[in-house]
Amino acid sequence: MKIRRALATAVAAAVTAPVVLLSVTPAFADTKPAAQTQDKQSKPTIKDLEKAAVAAQKAYEEAVKARDEAQITVRKALEELSKDSHPLVAADNAAKQAAKDAAAAKVTADQAVTAAKAAIEALPADATEEQKTAAATALSEAEATATTAATAKTAADAKAVETNDAVQDARVAAVRAAGVADKALDDALAAKIAADAALAKAKKEAEEEGQDCEPENDLTAEVTGLPTKLVAGTTTAFSLRVTNGSDRHMDEIITYVGVHASDKSGLKDTGKFFRLQWSSESSPKWKNVKDDYIDAVGALKPGARTDLKMRLTLDKATPAGNGVAFIAADFYNKDGACGGTPGADMYEFDVKAAGSKPGKTEDAKPKPSKTTKPGGNGHTPQGSASATPANTGTNGNLAATGSSSATTSIALAGGAAVVLGAAAVFVVRRRKAGSDA
Repeated sequence: MKIRRALATAVAAAVTAPVVLLSVTPAFADTKPAAQTQDKQSKPTIKDLEKAAVAAQKAYEEAVKARDEAQITVRKALEELSKDSHPLVAADNAAKQAAKDAAAAKVTADQAVTAAKAAIEALPADATEEQKTAAATALSEAEATATTAATAKTAADAKAVETNDAVQDARVAAVRAAGVADKALDDALAAKIAADAALAKAKKEAEEEGQDCEPENDLTAEVTGLPTKLVAGTTTAFSLRVTNGSDRHMDEIITYVGVHASDKSGLKDTGKFFRLQWSSESSPKWKNVKDDYIDAVGALKPGARTDLKMRLTLDKATPAGNGVAFIAADFYNKDGACGGTPGADMYEFDVKAAGSKPGKTEDAKPKPSKTTKPGGNGHTPQGSASATPANTGTNGNLAATGSSSATTSIALAGGAAVVLGAAAVFVVRRRKAGSDA
């Protein structure tokens, strides 16, 4: 399972419980990448195993369908083979009748031979030569007829056996087809179970090993053109550039673009107020950002960069208040390596009521929200008095939410994880500013 899924759950929790987010920062700061004890090239990655599990599931579903279709076909075949109208059955019936007729003909011929012999034996002692010749001829003809009848019966019996075998073979072939489908289903189920087990084992090992994800200082995500003032009911276009400044190839880039609004009551459910979309040169059609993630960035070679066009639409009902966009990026490689930007940059803006004039505005500037961690630079989150969060009584873990392993997953999710702590800081600062006013 990709780390971002656990992260997305935590982001959702951030909307309703920002104070809990403050415990994420030290969890990230204290987490160190697990030592790599195995050659990643020598075993499949979780992504590979996920694909294999999906393929095995699909193969199993297709095998179930094939088995069901085979059973229907077999039932129909056996039903047809039970009807006299079936060609094989009709031929068999005809052969059986021919064999029966040939047997009857042979019996008649044999009886004629017996009668001819009896006639010869019954000739009187004074029988003429003509009588003797006639009796001998009758016997010879009867014997010839009997021989022909016997040959016909043998042929008819063989034909009857042949046609009966054809019917039986057809029935066996139909049942065998069902057996092949059953065997294929058993094999597909075994493959599915093996694939699921391999994936589950890899996920468990990855969880125990801490996912081997680490911050990547040379992976950056930067926004340009996002104004510091937005008006409800309008659409604003801006750009997002992701750059791989490292010397390693990154197979899959995923960007986090979380846009939230707040007023004095805290973070709002912005799903019904904000609509964030993106497009790129390779995929120019505008698409909605789902769950704050863009998965279609693709790969980045060392030193390469990619640009995304973004546009943010505010519903007319969006309440006046403050807004913030959190930007981060993660990468995942086929060899199992993963990581992300060391922190999440925060872009603040004001939300004006519908119909308002924005007045003088300028582009929002990034405010890094980074913590001290392996590979990081030790910056303190903007707007906070200290990098140390409030004491929650859980030693900096998310035990209060019921999952210490979730903390590890979130902590290792690269720079996007710091979005959570930054969100809490943002809400606390905004609330304080509101109360001071």
